[in-house]
Amino acid sequence: MTRYHDEEWGVPVHDDRVHFEFLLLESAQAGLSWSVVLRKRLGYRRAFGDFDPVTVARFTDRRVAKLLADPAIVRNRAKIEAAVRNARAFLAIAQEFGTFDAYVWRFVDGQPRINHRRRPADVPATTPESDRLSRDLKLRRFAFVGSTTIYAYMQAVGLVNDHLTGCFRYRAPRGG
Repeated sequence: MTRYHDEEWGVPVHDDRVHFEFLLLESAQAGLSWSVVLRKRLGYRRAFGDFDPVTVARFTDRRVAKLLADPAIVRNRAKIEAAVRNARAFLAIAQEFGTFDAYVWRFVDGQPRINHRRRPADVPATTPESDRLSRDLKLRRFAFVGSTTIYAYMQAVGLVNDHLTGCFRYRAPRGG
C-alpha cells in the first residue's frame, strides 16, 4: 500500500491501458478493501490479458466461467461480466473520442483538480465531477461505476489530487 501510494496513486495517467486497468480494479474493489484488490493485481493482470481492453472485450461465457475458478482474482460473476461489458464500452468511447484518455479528462477540464485536504476526514467519497462521470459511464453501458467507485478511480489516475497537504506527494512533480 505504501509503495502504491508513493509511486502511483494520484499520478496523472494518459495511457488508455492504464485507465482500463484502474477502471477494472476499482470496479472489482466495490464492497471490498483496496488492499484485497491490490494484493490480487498480478492475478488480474494475468487473468485479464495485461489489462488490454481489446482482449477483454472478446472474452466469451466460457472464459468468464474459467475466471470464476481463478483464486488469483475476486471470483464474483457480476464483477467479471462487468469487466467484459466495460471493455466493450471502453472501446466504444475510445473510438468516439479518439482515446478514452481524451474522453475522461474532459470531466476535469483537461487539468488535475488540486484539492487542499488537510485530514483524511476532509476527503469526500464523491464529488459533482464523479457524479457526472459515473452517470455518463452508466449511460454508455458501464457497470460497477457508481460515483464512489469513480471518485476512487479519479484519485488513482490523477484526475484529482487528493494527497493531503502535509503529504510529500501533494506537491510532487506530476507525470504519466
